[in-house]
Amino acid sequence: MFTTLISTAELAAHLDDPDWAIVDCRFALDDPAKGRRDYLAAHIPGALYAHLDEDLSGPIVPGKTGRHPLPSIDTFAATLSAWGIDDTVQVVVYDDLSGVFAGRLWWMLRWLGHDAVALLDGDWRLWQAEGRPTRSGLEVRPRRTFIPRPRPWLQATTDEIVQRLHEPSLRLLDARSPDRYRGENETIDPAAGHIPGAVNAPYALNLDADGRFLSPGELRERYEALLGDTSPQDAIFYCGSGVSAVHDLIAMEIAGLGMGRLYVGSWSEWIADPYRPIAAGEEP
Repeated sequence: MFTTLISTAELAAHLDDPDWAIVDCRFALDDPAKGRRDYLAAHIPGALYAHLDEDLSGPIVPGKTGRHPLPSIDTFAATLSAWGIDDTVQVVVYDDLSGVFAGRLWWMLRWLGHDAVALLDGDWRLWQAEGRPTRSGLEVRPRRTFIPRPRPWLQATTDEIVQRLHEPSLRLLDARSPDRYRGENETIDPAAGHIPGAVNAPYALNLDADGRFLSPGELRERYEALLGDTSPQDAIFYCGSGVSAVHDLIAMEIAGLGMGRLYVGSWSEWIADPYRPIAAGEEP
């Protein structure tokens, strides 16, 4: 069973296995239709397509939710069933941005109790660069029945963070780029800055120059420094809308530190209420 990363060679050996499901999660925030267009043009043989807004998010409630709230458990379980995924299936997810978008599906499956899900290390770009096979058009799998086994402790809510904001034990880690964390160059959300007390843990620093994850040892050193005395299971990660922060959670799993928690609403939900506090600059 693959639960964190899988190599292109390992995936290539299972392209014809009916108990393996491949899901293409390519997406662009500034062009939500681009990922599907790219998928239809060329993808890994057998891959289905998952759209961030349509398949991996629920309805936005203005003034309450962030940009990518979770769908209901029943709705998402029905989606997984339609994709032919049940508890016997090994899922492999990929995108073309080192797992920034594919990580969302990885986390959602873990959230609902499905551990056999792995991210393609090197992503679509490495698959192409190695000259591996591709196909075009829409693909489907025979339907199966997905039974959700939710793990609510993997999530953190806005209410929890508000209540614990001044507790020394609260460890918030912001996965966005340093400039957005500091409140500079914000072009996505209507307010800039970060949640008071959060430390910056940019997901991009999990990667080497080729866009592949650093070694387990390098990642372990990084996250032990970021966590300090906080156990990984108590650390809460967030980003702009609960998508790219999963990259940090995957990195901690690769490092052997276990699973942290995700604030799904993230910055875009935090600022939905103008009375919630905002910090800018670097935290001491």
